[in-house]
Formats: sequence, structure tokens, C-alpha cells
Amino acid sequence: MKTTGLNERISLKNGVEMPILGYGTMPAAWGVEPGEDFVRTLEFAISNGYRNIDTAVVYNTEKAVGKAIKHSVEANVVRREDLFISTKLWNTDRGYDRTLKAFDASMERLGMDYLDLYLIHTPAVERWHEDWREINLSTWRAFERLYNDGRIRAIGVSNFLPHHLQALMDKAEITPMVNQIEVHPGFNSAETVRFCQENGIVIEAWGPFGNGQILSNEKLQSIAALYEKSVAQICLRWLLQKGIVPLPKSCNEKRIVENTQIFDFELSEADMKFLDDMPSCGGFCVDADNAPEDE
Repeated sequence: MKTTGLNERISLKNGVEMPILGYGTMPAAWGVEPGEDFVRTLEFAISNGYRNIDTAVVYNTEKAVGKAIKHSVEANVVRREDLFISTKLWNTDRGYDRTLKAFDASMERLGMDYLDLYLIHTPAVERWHEDWREINLSTWRAFERLYNDGRIRAIGVSNFLPHHLQALMDKAEITPMVNQIEVHPGFNSAETVRFCQENGIVIEAWGPFGNGQILSNEKLQSIAALYEKSVAQICLRWLLQKGIVPLPKSCNEKRIVENTQIFDFELSEADMKFLDDMPSCGGFCVDADNAPEDE
């Protein structure tokens, strides 16, 4: 993917356009609702050009995202229709009826009358559920209803592997438009990325810096020095050139701005291949099939 600037967007299967760089709100401290400082950080990100904001029920950041958007719109910093807001359904809310109720609750916390993207946070898997296919399908049926009712502009999944996606696609009326997964140097999720791109499913990358360890990788630091960029900027640029939408998260204003400064250079084919082939160098390395089932 050639990228020209922060305002550029990528088209989903239904023609809805999603900004190619997002802002993630995964918390540093789980279970702690962020305060006004975080709301101001989000407002700062929006004022500096971020238009794709990602949250989730389990992040406990939906209320903060809603406040920041409300303040930014009222201050004429941005129009709501220029923002692309996504949230996710948590595991305990899977199933048709529960999904519909959970969506209403998320919308109330966000203070919005429509959502740009709704994702199933993690798939039900065989290790924990004999009827995992039926659980995922019934959940997806609710997503399809919400989409057809015009309450969501796009629907997708998160952390789904190819066999989870294929099982869903075999019976779904609407193919998922997005799969948000872990992708970063040292964990390229190549099989899932290839499957999604072959099926017109846009990939979003959560944790584009892994768990932060890759930022101190000496080889990445040497590549960054050649381009006079930071390791974080190299990671983000690598994702963009692969056609993947990165969702960096930072509460540091300098880094929030720095993460947008990735449109004035291009990685060489050799450097792209090196990053593609890097061995593990830190990350969460999520495998939905073997992850604990959070209830």
C-alpha cells in the first residue's frame, strides 16, 4: 500500500472508508477506569489528526472515548462524521440476545447514536466450547442485524485465526470486513494476514510495538537510524506498506505526534523483507486457540 498522509483511508468490502492509522486505547492497568487525564490525552490525539479511535468493553475506556469525542465535536475540532470509532463485544456477551444488549450498553457509554465498526473481541474456540461454531455464528447473526438496521457502518472480528473465519464465513450472510490481530516485527501473523487479504478482510494491528520490548531491538535501532526515524515509526511504516492499519497507543504527547510522522519515507524492499522475517523479539504472541477463556 502506498501511503500519502494521515487523512488517507482504506476501503472496506462495503465501501466504507477507514483511516489508515488509528489510536488504540488498550489500558496499561486493567480494570481501572481512566480519568480526565486520559480524556485530555484522547482530545490531544484527535486535535493532532487521529480519526480512527479503537476501544473495547474490556478496556474500560468507552466512556472516556465518548467524552473526548463529545468535547472535540463541541469545540469544532472535528466533525463526528469524520471520525471512525470502533468498540468490541466481550466474551461474556457472546450469543444473539446478549450481543444486542451489550451493543446498546456500549452505545450508552460512548454516548453515540451510531458506531463505525463493531468487532467480536475473541472467538469462541474448541478448547473451551464444543459448540464454538454455533456460538460465533449466533453472535455474528446479531452483528448482521445491527448492521442491516443501520446502527453500525461496518462489522468485523478480532483475534480470529483462518479456521475461525472460514467456519463463520461458510454460514454468514455478510463476510467480516475487518480482523484486528496482533502484528509486529517478530510476530508477523503471516498466515492470518494472507487469508484475510485474499478474502478482502482488512487487517488492523493491535500492539504494533508488541509489549514494548522490540523498541530496544538493536537491529531495528540500526535500521531506524538509517531513515532518521524511531523504531516505533519503522514498525508503523512496515505495517502500512503491508496494507495493515496500525493502532498504536501512547499517553505521551510527543510520541502521539511522532507516531503520525510516518508518511514522508518508505522502507526498501530489503528492509521490508528483514522485518517480515524477524525472529521473535518480544510481544504478547496471542493464539486464540490456546488462550485462557475469560468469563
